[in-house]
Amino acid sequence: MSSNTPLAEKLRPKTLDEVLGQEHLTGKNGTVRKMLENDALNSLILWGPPGTGKTTLAEIISEKSGRKFFKLSAVSSGVKDVREVIEEAKKQNLFSGKSPILFIDEIHRFNKSQQDSLLHAVEKGWIVLIGATTENPSFEVVSALLSRSQVYVLKSLSFEKLEELAEISLNKFNEVEGTAFSIKDKEAFIQYSGGDARKLINSVENVLNHFKSLKKKTITNKDVLEVLQETMALYDKNGEQHYDIISAFIKSMRGSDPNGAVYWLARMLVGGEDIKFIARRMVILASEDIGLANPNALIMANNCFQAVNMIGNPEARIILSQTAVYLAVSPKSNSTYTAINEAMSFVKKTGNLPVPLHLRNAPTKLMKDLDYGKDYGYAHSQAGNFVDQEFLPEDIKGTTFYTPGKNSTENKIAEELRKKWKDKYR
Repeated sequence: MSSNTPLAEKLRPKTLDEVLGQEHLTGKNGTVRKMLENDALNSLILWGPPGTGKTTLAEIISEKSGRKFFKLSAVSSGVKDVREVIEEAKKQNLFSGKSPILFIDEIHRFNKSQQDSLLHAVEKGWIVLIGATTENPSFEVVSALLSRSQVYVLKSLSFEKLEELAEISLNKFNEVEGTAFSIKDKEAFIQYSGGDARKLINSVENVLNHFKSLKKKTITNKDVLEVLQETMALYDKNGEQHYDIISAFIKSMRGSDPNGAVYWLARMLVGGEDIKFIARRMVILASEDIGLANPNALIMANNCFQAVNMIGNPEARIILSQTAVYLAVSPKSNSTYTAINEAMSFVKKTGNLPVPLHLRNAPTKLMKDLDYGKDYGYAHSQAGNFVDQEFLPEDIKGTTFYTPGKNSTENKIAEELRKKWKDKYR
């Protein structure tokens, strides 16, 4: 391998035993190892944070299964590229008898039509698809493709595994460069990496190259920060700040502070956070924290999610800001969120209580003879489109799960409920 080859490439694992931190997949009883041992390879999606080994695992699977390996990046490839690879894979399949692997990096960046172009080839067995994504496949991969693939989750590397990798990187650098560096503290490297193995190896290489011509041989945290400070991320979208800042963003909107909401939104945007992740969280907040106090909030948030998908950066920031401010200044209510939580907890405690006879469907004569549907009051045939009847099982009749919040919209709802259900809402 050329001396110009990056250290991360020199250290790329060639076998499952060399892969760090994914023992649930690569260990003795790991699912990927068993799959290779049984030669039972199906299409799969590798989902995990950056630098956890998705590409490496795909290459090892190809090598160990004896299949030709095709690789595309969803960032730079289109439907034409996919079709060309599929045609080549079909020819390869005729010669080898084994379906080649088509690896698509960042498959979540493919739109629906691009993902649909893969379906026929996967169904026919012309290719074994391996997709890599940092985003939840449930949101980003079309259901037809997802149903034909097995999803494997790759975990962020633990502190101990990152320490081990820093030591491996150090030893490899010393071996290749003929140096004798030692690293006194690894915390700065690990913090900088954010759990990304590739970023950790690159940072070790950069720091050691910086001090290679100097007499200094022991590297400290201070040395690491000195070299990396200019490129130290203000916001690590895959690390602890990712969770802290989205939490601050949500709590600012929940707390009706548009200034806090816009500030934390800006922090995420400047740091490169996924705009769809931000928009999804606002859809959740619109229902969980605003709910019936302003039903339009959910419409606004959902439209925001659709719009940022269509528009993309940099203009998406305007749509996200508009929505964040709107949600922040909206009246708040978590009444429906509380209602469903209480109802689900109640169901778990009480089990499958029988549906009252008057609420059951009666499509057959036997069911009618058994009094299915008897005494059911059809609301639309009554004055005010309302009939005072029980809709809960006999054992829990009269139970209340929904309590209207204290806001103008739900005050009107409460008034209507009191008129109709005098015993439940007084």
